[in-house]
Amino acid sequence: MVWLGGFKSDMDSTKASVLDADCERAGRAFLRFDYSGHGLSDGDFEAGTVTRWLEEARELIAGETEGPQILVGSSMGGYLALLVAREFRRARGYVLIAPAVDFTEALLWPSLPEEARRAIVAEGVWRRPSAYSPEPYVYTRDLIEDGRRHLLFGGEIRTYAPVRILQGMKDPDVPYGHALKLAEHLSSDEATLTLIRDGDHRLSRPQDLQLMAQAVDALCGG
Repeated sequence: MVWLGGFKSDMDSTKASVLDADCERAGRAFLRFDYSGHGLSDGDFEAGTVTRWLEEARELIAGETEGPQILVGSSMGGYLALLVAREFRRARGYVLIAPAVDFTEALLWPSLPEEARRAIVAEGVWRRPSAYSPEPYVYTRDLIEDGRRHLLFGGEIRTYAPVRILQGMKDPDVPYGHALKLAEHLSSDEATLTLIRDGDHRLSRPQDLQLMAQAVDALCGG
């Protein structure tokens, strides 16, 4: 089992910790980590890009896991899981929680106020308060421009394994229409989308965590 966290999140998040405990009880190996600039990892968060965090995820999955894996990704982590899937054929399945596919281009850039876009272009960075962390979100020109190298919605998305998507319908960061669009692009692989009517972006309530555990168990065959 591999956990891929979200933008500005860390490996000690509620969902990752619950999944770790579930894997221990079930006797499943579990890998979780912090991208550079996140949590306990070294590195400058402002230097982070989709390319950098994707390469880190690839290296850790290749170097620290054996046999078939299930990748569980939350928000940006769901997006990175799908990018990994393009060249990683050992996965047994994917559980994607509010997957922020193409988030820099499809979700972030269109939602920024005009002054933010001007600051990113002219000064290379813009900061805004975060609803999930005491530290502000930092958006850089490098992050936006690099994200354009990794867009998935331009064609069919392949995983070569079953996909389970969990999406809150009251998610202010990843609208549920975004998850519907993803399901449409997963046209050649088995994909199931579960919409949670009162679910937010975190999906960390007990009932949400139970849905995550059920999705994982289903892919594990038990």
